[in-house]
Amino acid sequence: MGLVKVIIPEQTEERFRKTAMERFGYGKGSLSKAAEEAFNFWAEDEEFVAEVHAIGNPVAAIQGMLKNVKKSSVELQHEIAEIRSEKYVRTRH
Repeated sequence: MGLVKVIIPEQTEERFRKTAMERFGYGKGSLSKAAEEAFNFWAEDEEFVAEVHAIGNPVAAIQGMLKNVKKSSVELQHEIAEIRSEKYVRTRH
């Protein structure tokens, strides 16, 4: 186990403590669980951003890849919105 010591604004700390305890209970380890989840969520987001930037021009990277897809662009947009919302819900619980 690692130890991370951070300094954050008091308002942020109070909000974090309140939310962590509501979610994980008022026992020992609630803050650690919440912090681990927050760190992982942030790191995942940053890694995704780094991947997108590494691609360079994302349009050129995917150009022609969807030519065999039989769904319309609107159907694909709805599908990805559903996938993203499901992923968001999974990471929150």
